[in-house]
Amino acid sequence: MNHVFKRAWQDMVLPIFKRPKRVQVAALCYRDTDEGKKVLLITSRDTGRWIMPKGWPIDGLDGAGAALQEAWEEAGVTKADIETEPMGIFEYDKGLGEGLTVPVTTQVYLTRVRDLSEEYPDAGMRKRAWFSPKEAADLVDEPDLKAILTAFG
Repeated sequence: MNHVFKRAWQDMVLPIFKRPKRVQVAALCYRDTDEGKKVLLITSRDTGRWIMPKGWPIDGLDGAGAALQEAWEEAGVTKADIETEPMGIFEYDKGLGEGLTVPVTTQVYLTRVRDLSEEYPDAGMRKRAWFSPKEAADLVDEPDLKAILTAFG
């Protein structure tokens, strides 16, 4: 029986632990105001916690292009200037339902917002609001994202 368990461990369990982390892209949306920089956060659809617009890579788009697409779909960003290289990364465990999670590395693209729309795909499913970088850092859960937002301020 020990041989069967060892074989199952090698064939089924070990590959799960050796699997590379999944990658997402995020837009750190900001604008300059008289009071300083403001960061746009949205709520997640499932838990309602504050997050940045983010999602999986999109075929045919580079990381910045996919992050900008997520900013449109989730936050209504219609005009923006986005950096082509990530300004940072953060890691978190994405819930998959039924208590399962997958580790995710998220590339963050700095995105200066020039215009927002009131009508966008996720309007009505999420809240969105502008915060100072420090306020935003206090609202998000991920430690590495807190550090990115704090440094941005």
